Amino acid sequence: MKKTLQIWGTLILFLFLFPVVITTLPEGQPAKSSKLVKESSYMVYAANIMEEEEEPETETVPVQSTDGKALLYFTHWTEAFEPVTQSKDGKIAVSHQTENITKFGEKLKTQLVFNGIETDIVSVEVPHTGAYKKIRPHVEKQLQKKKYDLIIDLHRDALGPDKTTIAFNQEKYAKVAFVIGMEHPNFEKNRANAVLLKNEMELLVPGITRNLVMKHGAGVDGKYNQDLDPSLLVVELGGIGNTEDELNRTIAVIAKAAATVIENSNRVEY
Repeated sequence: MKKTLQIWGTLILFLFLFPVVITTLPEGQPAKSSKLVKESSYMVYAANIMEEEEEPETETVPVQSTDGKALLYFTHWTEAFEPVTQSKDGKIAVSHQTENITKFGEKLKTQLVFNGIETDIVSVEVPHTGAYKKIRPHVEKQLQKKKYDLIIDLHRDALGPDKTTIAFNQEKYAKVAFVIGMEHPNFEKNRANAVLLKNEMELLVPGITRNLVMKHGAGVDGKYNQDLDPSLLVVELGGIGNTEDELNRTIAVIAKAAATVIENSNRVEY
């Protein structure tokens, strides 16, 4: 009887201590883990543009949903920025066949898409002389295909960096100007749309926009094809002396502001 009790006591003690003993043993080989969950890669504009690519073939981009549509095109497609051309090929130029305003248009498209705006680009190269007249049929053709909430003819201003640069929160931005052609009956609608975008940009970065540039009279185009649509804006992105970092920061601001304007507009219409 005594022996039986000893056996049962030993067994109970063993069962009590077994979990404690197991936790003190060295860990063995880790089990093969389940698939790691990767963050979706996306593009962020700050001091530099950084692309974090995980697996391009399965990459997803988290975007907001605004149900907006934008169109970009470039009447003066060779317009370039001196610091950009110098860093790319060592040549300081204000006109360039590759390192020009179209590259920044692609970046703007990326940012617009990131903010939930479906964006098309009219990729056509027209001669500088008579450019507004020559680009017009290409824009008209695209407008027959789709209705857009925002149309931007993207340019680079000829002013120097002292007039086209703003510092905010210890970062520099390229300033933006909106050009309004006054020689068509509905130019006030274009101006109103420019003011909406301008004001929203100012809320994000105070001082990032310049005064509206109102154009009419001898020696200017007067319409800039803005008679085609009230949402068509001629946007001067920075000037000849702005750096790539400054331009990239401003592009992100334009896209975010545009998304807010379009979303607010859709909400009112609804």
